[in-house]
Amino acid sequence: MAQIIDGKAVAQKVRDEVRAGVEAFRAAHGRAPGLHVVLVGDDPASAVYVGGKEKAAAEVGMAGKVYRLPAATSEAELLKLVQQLNEDDTVDGILVQFPVPAQISQARVIDTISPAKDVDGLHPISAGSLWAGLPGLVSCTPSGCLRLLKEAGVKLSGANAVVVGRSNLVGKPVAALLLAENATVTIAHSKTPDLGVVCRQADVLIAAVGREAIIKGDYVKPGVPSFSST
Repeated sequence: MAQIIDGKAVAQKVRDEVRAGVEAFRAAHGRAPGLHVVLVGDDPASAVYVGGKEKAAAEVGMAGKVYRLPAATSEAELLKLVQQLNEDDTVDGILVQFPVPAQISQARVIDTISPAKDVDGLHPISAGSLWAGLPGLVSCTPSGCLRLLKEAGVKLSGANAVVVGRSNLVGKPVAALLLAENATVTIAHSKTPDLGVVCRQADVLIAAVGREAIIKGDYVKPGVPSFSST
């Protein structure tokens, strides 16, 4: 029988934990932790994502600000703002919403964000720390996948896990997190031959690829916990 995970209940549990962490931070430092978000341009999906983050941060008592910059913002202007946030001791986390307009290099933006404040975990030092098993910031979707698996009581140690997708934001980090839980991990993607055969070997299947309906119903072995990053 399929097990339905109450995602809203898990999300509320996480928010309650974060709220408690915010209060502990405030007691220790005399201020709330500051999350600062930068949005360049008027991409509708990005605006929705940033609005959701802004609301969630306020609900748990975090400080911070959303910088909404025009689409014509130059790369130099954006990097100057990121550097200012790096140097501000009241800024504990920086998130630049991607995609950015074409005149701005996403790679340069990522390289400019301090690894200590890199909320998305995309800086090469953040990614390297994750694969090396060292402390560091990890992006929220991979962390959320692991949290849902654990809330569902899924045994990961020794499990054969298949991650479909190889993005730096979801596919690769979720594979690293699964390895840290002693799963045997296969990373597949849109160019993998016989994708269905690979997926059907999985005890845990995670879809983290930006293509609609790439995972068919018969790709999933009966009883396997399966998650989509979308």
